[in-house]
Amino acid sequence: MATGIKDRVAIIGMGCSRFGERWDCGADDLMIEAFEEAIADAGIAKSQIEAAWMGNALDDINVGNSALPLAHALRLETIPVSRVENMCATGTEALRAAVYAVAAGAIDFGLAMGVEKLKDTGYGGLPLRTKGLANDLWMPYGSAPGTFAQLAGAYSARNGIDGGDLKRAMAHVSWKSHANGALHTKAHLRKAVPMDTILNAPMIADPLGLFDCCGVSDGAACAIVTTPEIARSLGIANPVTVKAIQLSASNGWEMSYGDWDGASVRNTQVAARRAYAEAGISDPRADLSLTEVHDCFSVTELVTMEDLGLSDPGRAVTDILDGRFDREGAVPCQTDGGLKCFGHPVGASGLRMAYEVYGQLLGRAGERQLADPKFGLTHNLGGAPFNSVAAVSILGRLG
Repeated sequence: MATGIKDRVAIIGMGCSRFGERWDCGADDLMIEAFEEAIADAGIAKSQIEAAWMGNALDDINVGNSALPLAHALRLETIPVSRVENMCATGTEALRAAVYAVAAGAIDFGLAMGVEKLKDTGYGGLPLRTKGLANDLWMPYGSAPGTFAQLAGAYSARNGIDGGDLKRAMAHVSWKSHANGALHTKAHLRKAVPMDTILNAPMIADPLGLFDCCGVSDGAACAIVTTPEIARSLGIANPVTVKAIQLSASNGWEMSYGDWDGASVRNTQVAARRAYAEAGISDPRADLSLTEVHDCFSVTELVTMEDLGLSDPGRAVTDILDGRFDREGAVPCQTDGGLKCFGHPVGASGLRMAYEVYGQLLGRAGERQLADPKFGLTHNLGGAPFNSVAAVSILGRLG
């Protein structure tokens, strides 16, 4: 019987490029930038890495849909390299592959890399394969802002939330993230934004204003993983370990029947429930020290707080306005600024989230550092319209 991967894999090195409009470099440069930090952090030789996975979703850097660009950029000699893609969970999918390989005993050292160079596409949002035609698999029912605006409307209708209260809560989500992102040297957007500016910004898709939407960005992030035993042999007495990685994919139920009200994401709920069980977390509100969630739009973070069980149904608006998820709150969310400040280079986002949790657990977050964090959670969701796939991972110290 399967017992899960809790504490069977340690992360010994992570790296993250600066995110932004990186016109000065290509995807290979971004991967090198992230990798050089990770390999220095891990303290091992590149030749010790035995297999690598590259997460890349949209920007066509791959050669024949392969991971050869990763092998070429990093000069990974004769080891297996594989490309993975799972919509907005692509970065977490790359980490999951490397972690599972180590947990299975197939390799001692694995590399997970996520990268996307979206600014070069020239597209204002995520570059849809068919440029918005009806048969596009990523967003077949309209624009991303329009689709997530429907999430806001459905959530408000189901829970009887006043539109003004919802708007203020969404503005608080953005205000909090911009305040945190201003403190991170690798964020794309590094400027605190006043609440009045957020509330009075131009409307994009009612009720989502300009500051309710994350941007498009270039970036890369990576992780080097091994066993806890090997980590300790390298002198890492109390390594960061993977407590759980769970992924839930839709079978099409939401769009095939009339049962779904469009006000929550079932796959997030399922992936979270499985991750908590794998990690041995019985009370996430008490046990989690921080979260990095998929805040492609401010309402997404709001709804995700309920889907993760961190707010009661219909209570996220109140919890957000009360500061529960602020950096000084009970369960801080987006201590690095999230997608709102880093943007969303799809293949990199999941690993960028893990990079923040990893840094917090090791006490490396500088001005953003939390007091004695124990467990951190990362979350991705994506697909058509926004519910096709969700991933939840939980990291902590081995102890």
